Amino acid sequence: MSIRIATFNMENVFRRPTAFRLSDAAKREEVLDDFAKLVTLLDLPVYQEDDKKEIARLIEKHRAYDIDPQNPPPIYVNQSRPGKDSGLFKTSGPGKDTKVEVTAKGRTAWAGWAELGQEDLEMDVVRNTGRVVSEVDADILLTVEVEDRLTLERFNTQVLAGALGRRPYPYNMLIDGNDSRGIDIGILSRHPITSVRTHIFDTDPERPDTRLFSRDCPEFEIQLDGSPLVILGNHLKSKFHDDPDLRLAQARRVAEIYRTASERTPHVVVAGDLNDDPNSAAAVELAETGLRDVMSHHAYHGEPGTHGDCRSEQGKIDYVLLPPSLWPEVQHVGLETRGLFAKGIKSFDTVTSKGNAASDHAALYVDLDL
Repeated sequence: MSIRIATFNMENVFRRPTAFRLSDAAKREEVLDDFAKLVTLLDLPVYQEDDKKEIARLIEKHRAYDIDPQNPPPIYVNQSRPGKDSGLFKTSGPGKDTKVEVTAKGRTAWAGWAELGQEDLEMDVVRNTGRVVSEVDADILLTVEVEDRLTLERFNTQVLAGALGRRPYPYNMLIDGNDSRGIDIGILSRHPITSVRTHIFDTDPERPDTRLFSRDCPEFEIQLDGSPLVILGNHLKSKFHDDPDLRLAQARRVAEIYRTASERTPHVVVAGDLNDDPNSAAAVELAETGLRDVMSHHAYHGEPGTHGDCRSEQGKIDYVLLPPSLWPEVQHVGLETRGLFAKGIKSFDTVTSKGNAASDHAALYVDLDL
């Protein structure tokens, strides 16, 4: 039986944080830095006066109190039913003159959270994402940076089947991970998904009070003829506020999970966005298990990278890693780059700018004889 397995960082399907859409990298990093700082401050058990002033400053700076679907704020503080004597803050004054006063004494004094502001993606972006998925036409597609399972279902029925007239996937699954931005790891499959194991509660060996995975490392078990297939989905720590030690710790845990899963079935595939190149410590850690990158197979003849313009191995951050037992079964390896908009890339005719590109990642796939 020939089966195609693919991975694609879809960069959200229907909604994307407004900060990610900023073309100015410095402004984008400023928002994300402020968001990280605000989240840290809000989690303090007691707010000192200086903490309150800084929280108020950040909320005012980013209009984090504002609900405006036409002009959503880059950061929003969602207070759960704030009353007269509850909630994090109160506001006074109109528009740009709005002032914020933090009234809560600490984290237990209010219920709610900070989140990145979201905006709906234009439908041509969503259709281009769908076009990548439909052209790859994988039997099993690991999806990275997807909002939630119902989003996968709507994308499946409304975009793939509805707008594009392609055959939908009968099975999909996603478990919400640890990223507060709602970018999760899911799967679309033409074969039954028989079980899912999550690792969102795994802790960092060096920091036992901290969850290890930025998102998750879900184990999706797929029913095939013969041995079941297990896909380990990954989206390791990004290089924004880089922490290579954390990424290495995540890779070590993925290697442990892989070895344990291999005791149940010889068909275990590690796939997803490792956020690092093949010579990195994280990638080498996984290679030491015997896993091999499909782009190193003689059946592959494409670009060396998977991100941006795909022209450099330094831009290779997406992987499908196979165990030694599956290496001889490789029939073909491909990279679908036409959803990208970059110099030297031949894009779909519907991809005319970075603004309507499907993603800044290519979709990577492998055909196996199982």
